[in-house]
Amino acid sequence: MSDKHPGPLVVEGKLADAERMKGESNYLRGTIAEDLNHGLTGGFNGDNFLLIRFHGMYQQDDRDIRAERAEQKLEPRHAMMLRCRLPGGIITPAQWQAIDKFAGDKTLYGSIRITNRQTFQFHGILKKNVKPAHQMLHEVGLDALATANDVNRNVLCTSNPVESELHAEAYEWAKKLSEHLLPQTRAYAEIWHDKEKVATTDEEPILGKTYLPRKFKTTVVIPPQNDVDPHANDMNFIAIAENGKLVGFNLLVGGGLSIEHGNKNTYARTASEFGYIPLEHTLAVAEAVVTTQRDWGNRTDRKNAKTKYTLERVGVDVFKAEVERRAGITFAPIRPYEFTGRGDRIGWVKGIDDKWHLTLFIENGRILDYPDRPLKTGLLEIAKIHKGDFRLTANQNLIVAGVPESEKAKIEALAVAHGLMNAVTPQRENSMACVAFPTCPLAMAEAERFLPAFVDKVEATMTKHGVGDDHIVMRVTGCPNGCGRAMLAEIGLVGKAPGRYNLHIGGNRIGTRIPRMYKENITEPEILASIDELVGRWAKERDAGEGFGDFAVRSGIIRPVLDPARDFWE
Repeated sequence: MSDKHPGPLVVEGKLADAERMKGESNYLRGTIAEDLNHGLTGGFNGDNFLLIRFHGMYQQDDRDIRAERAEQKLEPRHAMMLRCRLPGGIITPAQWQAIDKFAGDKTLYGSIRITNRQTFQFHGILKKNVKPAHQMLHEVGLDALATANDVNRNVLCTSNPVESELHAEAYEWAKKLSEHLLPQTRAYAEIWHDKEKVATTDEEPILGKTYLPRKFKTTVVIPPQNDVDPHANDMNFIAIAENGKLVGFNLLVGGGLSIEHGNKNTYARTASEFGYIPLEHTLAVAEAVVTTQRDWGNRTDRKNAKTKYTLERVGVDVFKAEVERRAGITFAPIRPYEFTGRGDRIGWVKGIDDKWHLTLFIENGRILDYPDRPLKTGLLEIAKIHKGDFRLTANQNLIVAGVPESEKAKIEALAVAHGLMNAVTPQRENSMACVAFPTCPLAMAEAERFLPAFVDKVEATMTKHGVGDDHIVMRVTGCPNGCGRAMLAEIGLVGKAPGRYNLHIGGNRIGTRIPRMYKENITEPEILASIDELVGRWAKERDAGEGFGDFAVRSGIIRPVLDPARDFWE
């Protein structure tokens, strides 16, 4: 894709109401502080409902009991979901113990949720506990600033690379990128940490007074392991190494998976290659990409406001040239790189300095004490003795990292005793879902609660056809907003209504191709019937080692999505 369809640099027209809200917010303050003491409702009022997202929170309610409360003439049971900022997913055992205690003491559900944004969320924080949540994070050196809404969100980084010596360097860049692109307003510190308002005027030199047109996501990835899905993100730094040392990055811009059902002006898109930069230009180039999107992104239509749409409207070459101009650099040609693996490497992996890393599979990222699997207690017990760190992954798993040989048996014993190291099939390892019901207000269908039993049924089908030891990258998302990354799966289910999904097929195992809709608005039995037929063909007709998605495209079952802006919906 290049300059086939160049359009205006700035979209003229009536601004979306979100732009008014941001402009009138006094740099994200609004009246959040006053609203915290408003006892007549468990929620936030007016603009504050959206403004709290800049502070890392979404207002939700338990949809399982919404109708019952309405019958009782009660408002929905409002509670907040709070998402931590955790660049690269690294958290210390001491920090983990603090968040474990808060989840148990101060949330409605008692769980910790690892997200595919490589951080954790609390669900079910009542309004009275919102400020204590932020203060607890602050006390242990964490925050929730800019993990939602129109800013650069949590920066992802490959968690457990094959070339493990690169991790420390790449992680440092993920942290630098996160810090460099943060909002500069003091609103967060004033509201949540009781910092006094200083006399100086707030400025946002990078994000601007009305922040970005839409959410913005950044990754740092170390090939050949694709564990962060860069093609789902706006800005991606692909690590390039020489002699085991990080020397620079390939930059990919304009990925994004969110769509709207039936709206052909929306589409999933993989990121475009801009070129290679040496390390010293990383922050300047990141700033140039963000400010170009800030100035050129569509502020009249939020459904058409992400970076992917800006690139398609103005042309990739025009956007790239503007980034070069603002950063004062010229991109070198893309350096060779290849993805050969996807997801996380479950189990023990030995890294440098004879240290071990144990990747624990956490289905759907939900950490809770189940009757036969006390996962939350198990991780707490490991945190009490572990001297390294934890790494949360972008696939909802957790790595106990930096374990010396002398501690390996002790850590493993705790993991086994608490159900954290149960045998996991390849198919389950490669399946993922978003939260959806009961807490997500956008959910149209089940995802997290639907996935485990659905995987059982898919595995039975695969075993029937003799491919039970193989896997298909499978993702389920409760709505079309993309949180479960179904638009980079070999089989992607996108929620359409309770019990109904759109079935997409034809992505690939390495996460570089968008799947196309195969059947629309179908039920689970219909989905399973289609999978039975398709897997049967795959088992009989595939080439040696050929993945399901590649087979579906090669055999003509589905056409590949080659130019999303023009053929995603065809």
